Parts: sequence; structure tokens; C-alpha cells
Amino acid sequence: MEWVTALSNTIQYIEAHLLENLTLSEIAEQVYLSPLYLQKGFQILSGSTISEYIRNRRLSLAAEEILSTDIKIIDAAYKYGYDTPESFTKAFTRFHGISPAQIRKANAKPVVYLPLKINLSIQGGNSMQDLHFTVSPMFPFKIIGFARDFDYETAYAEIPKFWDEICEKYANPLYETMQPKNPFEQAIMDNCIGEYGVCIDDIGGGKFRYLIGGKYTGGEVPEGMTLVEIPYFQWAKFKTFGPMPDALQTLNTEVFRSWLPNNPDYEIAAPLNIEWYSCDGEKSDADYESAIWVPVKKKK
Repeated sequence: MEWVTALSNTIQYIEAHLLENLTLSEIAEQVYLSPLYLQKGFQILSGSTISEYIRNRRLSLAAEEILSTDIKIIDAAYKYGYDTPESFTKAFTRFHGISPAQIRKANAKPVVYLPLKINLSIQGGNSMQDLHFTVSPMFPFKIIGFARDFDYETAYAEIPKFWDEICEKYANPLYETMQPKNPFEQAIMDNCIGEYGVCIDDIGGGKFRYLIGGKYTGGEVPEGMTLVEIPYFQWAKFKTFGPMPDALQTLNTEVFRSWLPNNPDYEIAAPLNIEWYSCDGEKSDADYESAIWVPVKKKK
């Protein structure tokens, strides 16, 4: 399915089922995308997660109904997805700056949060040309590293903390001496762990796996580390230069805002993607090299 069509259908499905118990997995299934790519693309393009969008739309509609009808606050709370009137009042006040009872009494103007409209285009004529990318096949290979499950809603904030944790605990002590003192440090050195950050959407339940890893060269896999085989795919590889994390975040945004909606040839082939980090240079360098790899297939 075309990327823009999938996102437009996402909005339509949410709006048609706004007062139901929606989940990211259910929505992704309806538009034929993995939850990983749907959440990532939606957040980049709209500035909010899917659950934030649903919450804001409900609170906007709740205010309209409270102002235009005599619905009881407790009934509005349950109707718009809250377990108690207290939790509804708290969320309503945070969003509108005034409580449900007060907005009705004062006939105050609520915050209006309208349905999103997806209308993407390339600005300036050179957006896609400015992306440095190639498409090439890669045979199956194995990645060894540290894995953790993340919630779609909090991953953007939590994954950088995961990197900091692994660097502080294992990588930094190793790089001070370059003499491995335990199996973890030996594996980091032997396999260049930290070269890849891998998102794998295969566990469900509103979560995905993220792996800080390197290409497996053989040898011991210490207990507490993970070995993952990446299947054969054609990969679209997008390269960038600049200090981290800004350079890669900017590239990530361009891939989803420009390349995915507008390229005529390829679509996503599997629910995973890889961040590649050069093992040369410092990540703060102006010419530091990094990349995003996306598995793709030819459009039918």
C-alpha cells in the first residue's frame, strides 16, 4: 500500500472508531503496516504519537459535547474512554486549561483539535535528490548485542537511555584500556558492538525489540546477550554526515517525510530497520558518518 494512502487510511479508521478501545496493533493491521513503521511515520509527520492523537481528539470532542448538550460529566468521562470522572477531569483540565464543570459554567472556548489531513509534497524540487541513498541486496547476516523490549509510546525517550546505560557499563571501561576484562567486553571488541541499532517488530503487545549490536564474527555469545539473524533483503541505505544525534534524526525525518511518500519504485518489505554508526571518528564530529537502512521491495 502507498505510504500516503496508508497514513490517510489510518486517520480515517481512527475517526470512524474514535470512541472504541483502539490499539496500535489493530490500527496497523487495518492499513497493512507494521506497528513499528506506522508509529514512527505518524509521529514524524504529525508531531504526536497515535495514542496522543486519539486522546486529544477525544478531549476536543468531549468539550464540544459538554458545551452543546446537558450530558453529565460522569457520562462524558466513560463515553470518551476514562475509567473515572476524576481521571477524565484531570486530563480535560490539562488539555483545555479548565475543568469540564468550569468550561460549561463559563461557556468558555475550548481547545479545538481537528482531524489530521495528510497532504505531502516535495518542497523546492530537490528534497529526494539531497538524500544520499543506494538500493542493494544483502545476504543473511547475524547481529550480536544487547536487546531490550520497548513500548511504542515511550521508545523515543527510552532508547537513548539504553545506549547510555550500555556505554557506561561496558563500552567506556573497555575503551579506556582496550583490554577486555570480561566476556561482554570481549564480545564488544570482537564484533564492533555499537555499529548497529536494530528495531525489530515481532513481539506484539504494543512493544518492539531494539538491539544495540554489531556483525557477529563467531565465538561465544555471553549470557545476557542476543544473537539475531537478519534475512536476505534489498536494502535502501540512506547516508548522512554530521554530529549525533541531530544528523541521524534529521535523516530519519527526511526518509519518512520525503522519500517514502514520493519514491515511485519501492515500499517497505519487512517490519525492521537498522541504524548504522561508523566505527571511525567521534560521534560529535562534523563529518561523522551514519546511515539508516530500510528493507524494501519493488512496488507492484
